[in-house]
Amino acid sequence: MATATAQRPTKRRTEVRSHDGSIVPVRRARINVSKGLLSTLCLFLAIAWAFPVYWMMNSSLLSSATLESRTPTFFPIGGSLRAYERVLNPAFYSALGLSVTVTLLSVAVCLTFAFLASIAISRFKFRGRVSFIVTILLIQMLPAEGLFIAQYKMMASLGLLSNALGLSILYVAAVVPFTIWMLRGFVAGVPAELEEAAMIDGLSRTQAFVRITFPLLAPGLVASGVFAFLQCWNEFTVALVIMENNKTLPLWLRTFVQQSNTQAIDWSQVMAASTIVAIPVIVFFVIVQGRMTSGLVSGAVKG
Repeated sequence: MATATAQRPTKRRTEVRSHDGSIVPVRRARINVSKGLLSTLCLFLAIAWAFPVYWMMNSSLLSSATLESRTPTFFPIGGSLRAYERVLNPAFYSALGLSVTVTLLSVAVCLTFAFLASIAISRFKFRGRVSFIVTILLIQMLPAEGLFIAQYKMMASLGLLSNALGLSILYVAAVVPFTIWMLRGFVAGVPAELEEAAMIDGLSRTQAFVRITFPLLAPGLVASGVFAFLQCWNEFTVALVIMENNKTLPLWLRTFVQQSNTQAIDWSQVMAASTIVAIPVIVFFVIVQGRMTSGLVSGAVKG
């Protein structure tokens, strides 16, 4: 009679040896591998995103003959700043001054109106509140191209064609609805109990808002300001319709590709001009990116 041999159950492996010889749990090793793959993927995406910017800056330092050759040049060896010298002319400084004026004025007015409106619809109950919110959403659905004729006639009747004030009014009207909706989420995310606690300690409603709530809304204001800044700085179509004589930077950039049929486009100048237009956006983002975060009040109120 054959004796049955009981099979011993195999023990699952719970530890592995890492590359440096230390013993780590299998679960932690899997997490490390997943993080490594995710980091590699993020690095690849970052390179893919940054390459067009690098290619623009690289091309601005090369000659037109080098850019038109079949062999791509990935490094600006032997490059020069001649394209920048030709681009930085009085027309550029005029367009720069107009763009800065229109953008700063539009952003300041837009944030002021959007901030007050977001506080009203988030903190107070009033008749027509829901209708106002729905109207904001419906305005976002209107195509900008369908408003060009009406905007042109309105600015012409007011004498604001080719005027920084007229263009700023149109930019504010275009940007403020989404900015209100964006800021509304930040204001609603700040618990009203913080203001109530400050009022119990002896502050008035205005003092409680200025000292407690307003500093916590700084990330929302910065994020909304960045959105408004980018929209106004890079806008092209409305400026093309309204600005007949003066040019903003996007319109100025367009002049480099409006050459006659007998004149070739100088792509080194196009890339140099594009780099110059992009620099203020990069500088602005570097300055404010430290404030673009949310969740400063998470856990401030429990229960």
